Amino acid sequence: MNVGVIGTGYVGLVLGAGLAESGNTVICGDVDEGKIALLNRGGIPIYEPGLQDLVDRNRAQGRLQFTTDLGDLVRRSTVIFIAVGTPPQEDGSADLRHVLGVARQIAGDMDGYRLVVVKSTVPVGTCRKVREEIARHTPHPFDVASNPEFLKEGDAVHDMMKPDRIVCGVDTDRARQLLSEVYETFVRTGNPILFMDIQSSEMTKYASNAMLATRISFMNEIAALCDQVGADVDAVRRGMGADPRIGNKFLFAGVGYGGSCFPKDVKALIATGQDHGVPMRILEAVEAVNERQKTLLVRKLDEHLGGRLAGIHVALWGLAFKPNTDDMREAPALVIIQGLLERGATVAAYDPVATENARKVIGIPPGLTYAPGALEAVAGADALMLVTEWGEFRQPDFGLVRERMRGRIVLDGRNIWSGARLRELGFEYLAVGRP
Repeated sequence: MNVGVIGTGYVGLVLGAGLAESGNTVICGDVDEGKIALLNRGGIPIYEPGLQDLVDRNRAQGRLQFTTDLGDLVRRSTVIFIAVGTPPQEDGSADLRHVLGVARQIAGDMDGYRLVVVKSTVPVGTCRKVREEIARHTPHPFDVASNPEFLKEGDAVHDMMKPDRIVCGVDTDRARQLLSEVYETFVRTGNPILFMDIQSSEMTKYASNAMLATRISFMNEIAALCDQVGADVDAVRRGMGADPRIGNKFLFAGVGYGGSCFPKDVKALIATGQDHGVPMRILEAVEAVNERQKTLLVRKLDEHLGGRLAGIHVALWGLAFKPNTDDMREAPALVIIQGLLERGATVAAYDPVATENARKVIGIPPGLTYAPGALEAVAGADALMLVTEWGEFRQPDFGLVRERMRGRIVLDGRNIWSGARLRELGFEYLAVGRP
């Protein structure tokens, strides 16, 4: 099938490459000339394990193309996915200008029937607005469908090629049939394509991310209580997760969630509730807990030192909001670095892949340096903070770390190290909800 994908960001690029891998002819379009030039030179604008190989293979075999000519993309495609950004506005609601602008562009270039699929994360009612926008600008027949993405950054290629479910919101048999043809090769192992009405499909994306964010904030709040009563949140997690009604996913305490999805989607669902007179009290608490959690390590270190952070040198391991990505959006490290610098500390930060993006977001304010490696970051440090649990941080040589550091304070923001082992080595070990 001839498929167009408008938007070559995280979602659009993974989607386009995955659909090409399954045998479709895919054109990915974007108005960003620099990004398209990079893709046509063989580069990719994001870090995602396995994506470079997927893009290279399908470009070489002629199934994946990149263009800034969106009119040509529309004319050559039967199914067109909208995968542009929906950033939060000041009130938390999703900004739909890019989505509706693309809808208008598609309408102006159509020369016959098209299925327009909204892949971007959008609030309930957006597909209706897309339909109205297209209808105003074309006499040609078309359908609009909802197909939210459920890609985990760091494992997106696997999620694309072997999805646990595919959600499609449709209101015509023709749209249902076309999406069945697009996705049938991805569900041969029996995982479902869940067809439903469009509004329910739009809501499913937000509800799913909001539930996962809720589990994270719930465990972070439990961890805070564990700190006060002397319980171990990891033991609590194992006890909870053994209950099949609860399960063991997304029950890890830490320094808060970040990224492009959870913060934005929680805010958008709260805003949607406000628009419809349904206060989302649980999600308001989820968001508040998460924002406070991002300040936890700074508060712990400040308390441990009796409020004397000025002049302390801190090594920070991890900048990206999670491992296996270079995404700095809403990353806890941003809040942690700001908090340390405001209190007069200095910071040496290291991340395996996100340093360049961190430079773009944070810059190089006074007191912050970027180290080329983990051991270089800890040189002369009074304290070490683990923020992102990259694989290379899981079993470091703490003997070498101890030799390089000036102080002995270790703050484990992801609870991945053995406190007993570190204390044996002479470190002062602080974690999240662990005695």
